[in-house]
Amino acid sequence: MGYTKEDIIRIVKEEEIEFIRMQFVDIFGQLKNVAIMASQIEKAVNNQIMFDGSSIEGYTRINESDQCLYPDLDSFAIFPWRPSHGKVARLICDVYNPDGTPFVGDPRGVLRRVLRQAKDMGFDVFNIGPELEFFLFETDSQGHATTVTRDEAGYFDLGPLDHGESTRREICMNLESMGFEIEASHHECAVGQHEIDFKYADAMDGADKIMTFKLAVKTLAQRNGLHATFMPKPIYGVAGSGMHINMSLFKDGKNVFFDECGERQLSKTAYAFIAGLLEHVKGFTALTNPLVNSYKRLVPGYEAPCYRAWSASNRSALIRIPAARGQSTRVELRSPDPSCNPYLAVAACLAAGLDGIARGLTPPPEIRDNIYSMDEATRRANNIDALPRDIKEALEEMKQDPLIMGVLGEHVASHYIAGKMKEWTEYQTRVSSWELEKYLVTY
Repeated sequence: MGYTKEDIIRIVKEEEIEFIRMQFVDIFGQLKNVAIMASQIEKAVNNQIMFDGSSIEGYTRINESDQCLYPDLDSFAIFPWRPSHGKVARLICDVYNPDGTPFVGDPRGVLRRVLRQAKDMGFDVFNIGPELEFFLFETDSQGHATTVTRDEAGYFDLGPLDHGESTRREICMNLESMGFEIEASHHECAVGQHEIDFKYADAMDGADKIMTFKLAVKTLAQRNGLHATFMPKPIYGVAGSGMHINMSLFKDGKNVFFDECGERQLSKTAYAFIAGLLEHVKGFTALTNPLVNSYKRLVPGYEAPCYRAWSASNRSALIRIPAARGQSTRVELRSPDPSCNPYLAVAACLAAGLDGIARGLTPPPEIRDNIYSMDEATRRANNIDALPRDIKEALEEMKQDPLIMGVLGEHVASHYIAGKMKEWTEYQTRVSSWELEKYLVTY
């Protein structure tokens, strides 16, 4: 929906909106906001709201802290879960320096730069269709999160086994009122695990929708006495939560991945894009799988991909090509998880695919067999190697990939690596419950 400044000022008055949340995202994908009163809306739409960037992870130093919020007017939306009196709306913002130049540490700016590169190569639109999984857990008497669920459902089950069904339905209804087109929602394979799929959108809008989705899920779960988590692997021994990303590229309104005469009806451009993803996936895994915990999902046995391979149908492969063709032809990357910063993750995926196209890369042969059941020698014979085993290895791979480091830029890359290494060091030195159970009595 195309809003003008005047539209937003009028709607705020007519709808009696009292608060506007000026939202932005830090480099680790945490949603932040500056809340303003309705009286400040004219200043807001004219890019005059400032904040202290030195307090935000990966932003600026204290001696150069002032930054400006430039709202994306098309992102204006009213939060439907807030009361009808004292309504709350939001605007998603880009971050700028006081001199009017884009701030190099803004994740939306990182994605915007890669989208410009795609346009320079003649590609008008890059669409993404994310599939986010999450868990709904009980809270304790103080309202704190637990990992307890009274849910007994499995894949595609429904109530009364699926105790989260009513919350999931409420999430879908609220998102639809915010302009989402919900395509499917269902119980996932683990107890307490759910998935809601919404219609694809162009990359920036899609990344914005991922952030809005996570906020809505967490807010509405909390309102119903539950805790929603996008942590990739909250429970040992069951499947973790992924965020498969479906990608398609368009030129002059036509899907460039489709070729009726091509092998599997895929174009050379599609194969080159797949090859680019495979070439750089180790380099961007630290972005698509950013937590220490992410790598406890990327293990054999739980449907999460942990080996570098592609297939037209095989769900054990990292990249899958869904059956739809024509304008719906797409490439599905199955490794990302929902804890990632969607702007950085999508920017890296697009840059990798564009690199494959620019260099005319060819992917290795399709793998049709179950990769999980292969022994190491068979995988080696098929040139199938593993994704990074932990965040430290993923960060090392990222540092060695000039393309991904260039996508991030020196500012984001250095802050991101430093922050994640700090996380890794803390994890490495923390004594876990497993160690206590294993060693405390025995030794």
